[in-house]
Amino acid sequence: MTGEAHFADLKLSALFLNGSLKRSAEQSHTQLLMDNAIAIMEQNSVSTETLRLADFDIAPGVQPDMTEHGFERDDWPEIQKKVLAADILVVGTPIWLGEKSSICTRAIERLYSYSGQTNEKGQYLYYGRAGGCVITGNEDGIKHCAMNILYSLQHLGYTIPPQADAGWIGEAGPGPSYGDEGKVGLDNEFTCRNTTFMAWNLMHMAAMLKRDGGFPTPGNQRTAWDDGCRFDHPNPEYR
Repeated sequence: MTGEAHFADLKLSALFLNGSLKRSAEQSHTQLLMDNAIAIMEQNSVSTETLRLADFDIAPGVQPDMTEHGFERDDWPEIQKKVLAADILVVGTPIWLGEKSSICTRAIERLYSYSGQTNEKGQYLYYGRAGGCVITGNEDGIKHCAMNILYSLQHLGYTIPPQADAGWIGEAGPGPSYGDEGKVGLDNEFTCRNTTFMAWNLMHMAAMLKRDGGFPTPGNQRTAWDDGCRFDHPNPEYR
C-alpha cells in the first residue's frame, strides 16, 4: 500500500522486539507477521531493526543494569540503547496459556526499569515515541495480550495510535501456525488489514511527534512536581 505520507525527511526508525521463545536459528511465526509491518515501514523510508530477545541474556528485574544487583551478565542495557534510539517500538509475542510469552514479560519489566528517568524536557524518558504490538498463536488471547502490552507501553510514556495492534490466531488446539507451509494465514484479510493499519498509524504518529519536537510539555514534567503538587487549578482555593 502506498499513500501521500512521506517520512524520508524525518529519518524515522523502528525497533521490533520479538518475544518468541525460539532463538534466531528457528523459524518464528511471530517474526513472519512482524516482517509484514517491517516491509511496509521500509517501503516508506523508515529504518528498522529486529531483535530476537531469546538470543540475549536478559536478567530478570526492574533495575536498569542487573549486574549491579547480583547477576553476572545482563544484555538489556545494550538493548535499551536501541530502544531509546528508535522513534517506534513494536513488541511481538506468541500466545502461551492465553498470555504473552515470559520473554516478552521480562522485556516490558526491563523497559519499566528506566521509566523513572526523564528526558531533556523533564518528561518521562519514553515520551515522544510511538508503540504497537504484534501477536500470533493457536489459542485465544490476541486482544488480551494486546491490551496488556499497549497499556504497559502507554503507562511508560509511549504514545499509542489507533489500531496499534495486529495478530493472527488459528483454530484452537494443536495445528498449523502463522506462515506454516508457506501459506497459513498469509492471505487472512483481517490480519493483513490490521497489520497495514498498525504500520501506517505508527509511522503517522511517530512523524507527528517528531515534527512537533515530541510531546507537549505543559502538565507532564516530572521536575514540576518535585516540591509537591503544583498546578494551576481554576479554583483559587485549590491552588
